[in-house]
Amino acid sequence: MRQPRRTDGAGIHQLISECPPLDLNSVYTYLLLSEHFADTSILAGEGDQLEGFISGYLVPEKHDTLFIWQVAVHANARGKGLGKRMLSQLLQRPSLEHVRYIETTVGPDNLASRGMFNSLARTLNAPVLETPLFDRALFGRHGHEDEPLLRIGPFQSL
Repeated sequence: MRQPRRTDGAGIHQLISECPPLDLNSVYTYLLLSEHFADTSILAGEGDQLEGFISGYLVPEKHDTLFIWQVAVHANARGKGLGKRMLSQLLQRPSLEHVRYIETTVGPDNLASRGMFNSLARTLNAPVLETPLFDRALFGRHGHEDEPLLRIGPFQSL
């Protein structure tokens, strides 16, 4: 597991394309994430064998909050705790030792992601608060489900 590099952008795009129901963004988006947000993102695998990717960023108005944008685990690596291990390793980075909250949005039907974040919260001995954030109507005609906000914390660094 390591920080993504700009050379990983196309591979990350391919990984995300193989991980429905994740929203697929442009290769350019994954290039930018790898270039500008490498310190708050993590990649598992190497070369053409990418197994997992987590993108995140520090919320500008909440310096102690890491927002997790996407968690992708390839079908070949699912059920082995890779997503939680990537999140745990990400939280151990010295540059993120000040983080006390994780925020993310997870659709109501995404039971695997909800289970992973709830398991992480138990490991961190931290509460999970769910509140509405993006109602499906905000997505227009794109047929997207609600995206409630999950907020984990406060917690101490790992």
